Amino acid sequence: MGQEDLMNKAEDVADQFLRVTKQYLPHLARLCLISTFLEDGIRMWFQWNEQRDYIEATWSCGYFLATCFVLLNLVGQLGGCVLILSRNFVQYACFGLFGIIALQVRLTSFTDIFRNTRGLLLLLAESRSEGKSMFAGVPSMGESSPKQYMQLGGRVLLVLMFMTLLHFDSSFFSILQNMVGTALIILVAIGFKTKLAALTLVVWLFAINVYFNAFWTIPAYKPMHDFLKYDFFQTTSVIGGLLLVVALGPGGVSMDEKKKEW
Repeated sequence: MGQEDLMNKAEDVADQFLRVTKQYLPHLARLCLISTFLEDGIRMWFQWNEQRDYIEATWSCGYFLATCFVLLNLVGQLGGCVLILSRNFVQYACFGLFGIIALQVRLTSFTDIFRNTRGLLLLLAESRSEGKSMFAGVPSMGESSPKQYMQLGGRVLLVLMFMTLLHFDSSFFSILQNMVGTALIILVAIGFKTKLAALTLVVWLFAINVYFNAFWTIPAYKPMHDFLKYDFFQTTSVIGGLLLVVALGPGGVSMDEKKKEW
């Protein structure tokens, strides 16, 4: 079996997988993209007293204001996630979560804020596309200018989200991980073999995430537990963006679409 035959066979398997899961993938993608907010909201529910005491001690704002802050974060994050998953008032829910990020600015670093906003911007772009593809291909000339910028921004954000997962050390597996991941995300970005490349990268990142970021194997009182949990949900957000690419396809102008004209 030649290389072209092998590639065609892999694309057939990917297409068959998409036919079976097409109606579920967008919902799973959105769940992955908002997983960081969902996890934080659930954590505030189960660690109410600890979160309130931490805010009161950090900000010296008093018991009442600390309680209001935790309550606002809990309701804002869980409520926003419910609206996004149910596809109701998605844009308002995203703006509400942007507000939650702004409230937490004193508790998180600029890098954390930047990472969290990218997933929301992807969801905004997806909601504005009205079911059309946006991430893997530059918008077609027939679409409105605002939508073109949203689609182009979605592609750039997906690449930037992936870049935060790169590990710059000299170990063999880190180099291999960076090379494989970068090659696949480039294919996704230019829209070449888009669905196959995105699906392959989803499987690759999922396997790495479960193996290396298994925070559930570390006792909760150890700092490593929180570090691994953070990396786990950040990787899950990238997987969510890639699943949108798998579900929505390459878009109007991409190498996959241009090949049909050749």
